[in-house]
Amino acid sequence: MLPEVWEKIRDHPCYSEEAHHHYARMHVAVAPACNLQCNYCNRKYDCSNESRPGVTSQKLTPEQAVRKVMAVASRIPQLTVVGIAGPGDSLANPGRTFETFRLLQEQAPEIKLCLSTNGLALPDFVDDICRYNIDHVTITVNMVDPVVGAKIYPWIFWNRRRLTGKEAACVLHERQMRGLEMLAERGVLTKINSVLIPGINDEHLVEVNRAVKERGAFLHNIMPLISDPSHGTYFGLHQQRGPTAHELKEVQEACSGGANLMRHCRQCRADAVGLLGEDRSEEFSLDKIEQMEIEYDRKSLREYQWRTETEVIVQREAKKEVLALAQANKATGALKVHIAVATKGGGRVNAHFGHISELQVFEVSATGVHFVGHRRVESYCQAGYGDDEGLLQIIRAINDCHAVLVAKMGSCPRKELSDAGIEAVDKYAGEIVEVAALSWFNDYSSRVAGGVGTHKTPDGAVIRQSAP
Repeated sequence: MLPEVWEKIRDHPCYSEEAHHHYARMHVAVAPACNLQCNYCNRKYDCSNESRPGVTSQKLTPEQAVRKVMAVASRIPQLTVVGIAGPGDSLANPGRTFETFRLLQEQAPEIKLCLSTNGLALPDFVDDICRYNIDHVTITVNMVDPVVGAKIYPWIFWNRRRLTGKEAACVLHERQMRGLEMLAERGVLTKINSVLIPGINDEHLVEVNRAVKERGAFLHNIMPLISDPSHGTYFGLHQQRGPTAHELKEVQEACSGGANLMRHCRQCRADAVGLLGEDRSEEFSLDKIEQMEIEYDRKSLREYQWRTETEVIVQREAKKEVLALAQANKATGALKVHIAVATKGGGRVNAHFGHISELQVFEVSATGVHFVGHRRVESYCQAGYGDDEGLLQIIRAINDCHAVLVAKMGSCPRKELSDAGIEAVDKYAGEIVEVAALSWFNDYSSRVAGGVGTHKTPDGAVIRQSAP
């Protein structure tokens, strides 16, 4: 990777899988209007109980947004990135979007700036994006074939006209590709978001991946459709299902060799605050910010980020050492398994099993530890007691995993997991995730080579081995 590119992504949690363990982002909801309709989207304001794109608790003016950024930065030193991702489309609200960026440049020039867009208006604003030093742009591209696009977008509003069907999809496709090419020519890093919709664009996303790579996309993020009917989207109300974790992984693997894939996306709200996988937006409502004494201390922020970068380097070296041991262990052979990890961030095994709302899944082999994705779950501990239904849901979510690494776990869930062929491991509490994963893998592969232990087939079937 070119040094100038690495400098742009090393502390960007959305563009770097490593960075997302250590650095925080926030979205400011200054862009309420949208210039097209997606069948998977229903924008909601004053909404605090849904975790998905297009919803926000409060719409902000540019001035309110900047005050909120300064308040968050003074309380969350991990903050390195501010983006505008709705709740509508950032470039359908150009005045509010670029005024926010102008004010942020003046008051917090150290913070990286991002925007997300559907791409319809993108070619008209590439000059403005460069003028405000917005180095990262996300474009949602769900199709490169208008026949597919007509099933996803009922209408667009362009050139003062409402277009529908294939005509609308043709215009949108052309504008998206042109905007992507213009950004690539200017050196702006571009991430492509694609929503995986089974039966509509699942097989087609391989073509999308190829097309965006040819035009200079830096990263491709394939996300599962969120189709809960309670959200009120067209797809949700018409029983269009979302993909399973296995289907998502299959499409991602089919795209391997094309544009680089992002696998750690959390499909954030338009007002998300904090590390990926957490949302602290309720701590920074407008009424709470008004009561805060805001002190944006650049020196303290730089010191914190220096310590974080030092920790990242330490972790990177530790990973190299344990990987060398795994590669030298002949017992590992061609063995390859999935494990789940309970983490609160920082790149370490540091979460109690009963308190998790998601698990991170990794593929582990002698070649290394590779992030597969995250699985959202309901917390097992409810009001101080274990929830049996919640435990079953967790087991279903990680049924393809051989082990779950946690900081702590009670005896009851440990037994249920074991019966499902999932080894519960708390001996690596506080360890670096990759180091813990490879340490467990070395031990596990030795047991398998000795004919002892539990093995799982790709479909989750449990095979128990005992020494003769």
